[in-house]
Amino acid sequence: MTFFKLSVSALATVAVSTSGVFARDNVHSAGSSTVKPYAEIVAEAFGENFDFPTPVVEGGGSGGGRKKLCEGVGENTIDVANSSSRIKQSDIDTCAANGVTEIMEVRIGYDGIVFASDINGPQFAFTPADWFNALAAEVLKDGTLVANPNKSWSDVNPVFPAQDIIAYIPGTKHGTREVFDVKVIEAGCKDAGAEEAFKAAGKDDGCMTLRTDGASVDIDGDYTETLSRIDANRNAIGVFGLSFYQNNTDKLNVATMSGIVPSTETIASGKYPVSRPLYFYVKNAHLGVIPGLQEYIDFFVSDDMAGPNGPLAAYGLVSDPELAATQAMVAAGTPMAPLN
Repeated sequence: MTFFKLSVSALATVAVSTSGVFARDNVHSAGSSTVKPYAEIVAEAFGENFDFPTPVVEGGGSGGGRKKLCEGVGENTIDVANSSSRIKQSDIDTCAANGVTEIMEVRIGYDGIVFASDINGPQFAFTPADWFNALAAEVLKDGTLVANPNKSWSDVNPVFPAQDIIAYIPGTKHGTREVFDVKVIEAGCKDAGAEEAFKAAGKDDGCMTLRTDGASVDIDGDYTETLSRIDANRNAIGVFGLSFYQNNTDKLNVATMSGIVPSTETIASGKYPVSRPLYFYVKNAHLGVIPGLQEYIDFFVSDDMAGPNGPLAAYGLVSDPELAATQAMVAAGTPMAPLN
C-alpha cells in the first residue's frame, strides 16, 4: 500500500463538536514510552504525506495514557492511548462510566524487555529466578522464607561477578512493569520454589513484593532516564525495551535470558521468554469527528509503516504476522470484544 499527499477536502470536513465549537484539527495520542517512538515516526511521516497537521504524541506511561483516553468524549480529550500492556477491565469500566462506550484495540506488533548494563561491564546470562532472588523482599533459603540477604550478584548466582545489586526497573505506571512483574519476577518466584512457600505462609503477594533497601529502584521516566542512571552508576543494570537497546548498542551490553539472546528474530519466533505485544487504543466516538484520525490509524498499521520492511521494523518493532487482519479491523472501525 502506497500513501501519497491527499487534500483535506477530499477526505474530511472540519467537524463540529457537540458544543457547537469547531473540533481541533489534529490527532492527539498519549501513553507508553515504549510505543511513543513508533508513534512519533508514524506521526512525522503522516504529516509529510497527508494534508493533515502532524499528530501530537505525548508520553505519560501506558496506564496514564489509558486513563486520559477514558476521561470522556470531546475535543479536550485524547483520541488514542498508546500502550505496552493490554487494557484492563478497570480501564474499560472507567471509560464506560465517562461515556466512552466503544474502544478499538489495535495491536501494532511485538517488543521484548531486555536487561542491559554498561557497555564495558561484564556479560550476564540471567534466568527469571536470578531476578527474583535479587529483588524480592523475601527469598527462600534452606527451605525457609527469609528477608533477602543478597547484596551482590555473586550472592544470587556464584557464576556472576561480585557486583552490587542495583537494578533500575520501570515504575508501576509503565506497561513494561506489568510484563516484568509477570514474566520475570512471578515466573522467577515459581522457578525458585518460593511461590508454594508464600502460599503456605499465607502471603499471597509475597512473590511480587520487592525489596526497598535501594537494590531495586523504580524509574518513572522513560528509557533515557534509565540510561542516564547507568551512565552515572556503571554497576547498575537496567530494564529496557528491545528497540531502545538496539538504538543504543554503543552504550549498553545486553544480557541473555534463559539462554536466549534478545533480538527481533528470537521475539518473532517466540523463543525469547520476555516479550509482549504493543497496542494503541482508539476512542471510536472520535472517528469521523477529529479530522485525520481514521487516516492516521490506517496509516499506522499499513504495510508501509508496520510491515516487516517498514520504518517501525527498522527501529526495532517485530512486525505482527496477523497485520493484515488488524488492517481490516481498523478500516472497519471494529470495537474490541469484551475481555476474557
